[in-house]
Amino acid sequence: MATNKRKVMLPHTMDKAGIAILRARDDIETVIYPAGISQADLLPQLANCSGIALSGTPFRQPEMDAAPAMEVVARIGVGYDAVDVPVLTARHVPLMVAGTANSTSVAEQAFHLMIALAKKVYEMDRLVKDDKWTDRHHHLPMELSGKTVLIIGFGRIGTRSARRCIGFDMNVLIYDPYVDQATITAAGCEAVSDLDAALPRADFVSIHCPKSPATIGLINAARLALMKKGAFLVNTARGGIIDEPALYDALKSGHIGGAGLDVYDVEPAPTDHPLLTLDNVISSPHMAGVTVESIAAMAVATAQNILGVLDGTPNKGHAVNPDVFA
Repeated sequence: MATNKRKVMLPHTMDKAGIAILRARDDIETVIYPAGISQADLLPQLANCSGIALSGTPFRQPEMDAAPAMEVVARIGVGYDAVDVPVLTARHVPLMVAGTANSTSVAEQAFHLMIALAKKVYEMDRLVKDDKWTDRHHHLPMELSGKTVLIIGFGRIGTRSARRCIGFDMNVLIYDPYVDQATITAAGCEAVSDLDAALPRADFVSIHCPKSPATIGLINAARLALMKKGAFLVNTARGGIIDEPALYDALKSGHIGGAGLDVYDVEPAPTDHPLLTLDNVISSPHMAGVTVESIAAMAVATAQNILGVLDGTPNKGHAVNPDVFA
């Protein structure tokens, strides 16, 4: 093996389309590691590693200390709450994300959950399968047309979710303190600067913001109480943004009409999780961004992100900490 090869570690769950791009390079040594690798097994392998792609594997100070040759860390996705960005930045190592590779998938899932809740898809399915057709008028579905949705976060996914809601003739409110009002208005939406004032207006609330110290517990008991009675809440972002015990209470009491959750604070969610006992909760196992198309697209974007940094031509728009390139 040539001594000038740079080692890049890839999780076994990474799609072959991305792996093939890296393996096509004569100057790159690819090493496949189990996605659920323990820290004890991972750290020794980082000693001579130039780049690593992460699925759900954490990367914090111990990993950085074990990787003196590290030049790039890349997430196969866009969430990075398991990565300590300041630790990477201190070493001038960029954290790269997959851009819009899975944005469409997540936006579609968020909108699917809204439709499923409004149309009572699973209740209707059970009525047919249980031969209870005469009960069909007891809990009527509702239309989305004319309803108001509050989208929290107007980034890659939030913008796509908004377009789908507009396509169904919904009124779209946007809460995102980091996006200027003109951008939101140009997209056909209404910018709101006060989250607490906007919550009582919404029939649906859909979360699309990153998980950070500022957003942990963003939707707490007080804000759930501000929501319109019977409103629906959808989270395809990250667990922990919603206070789960408070959500359980609001759903159990009937104040919140239903919730569509792709993410939980602890994953996998415990089988005895109180939210899983409720009929007005629809769940999916953190799969909103995972489709046949997005898996390949994220893998390709990740491979390109890694090679771009190693080749000195990084896609700075995909960097969480672009200042490291200054």
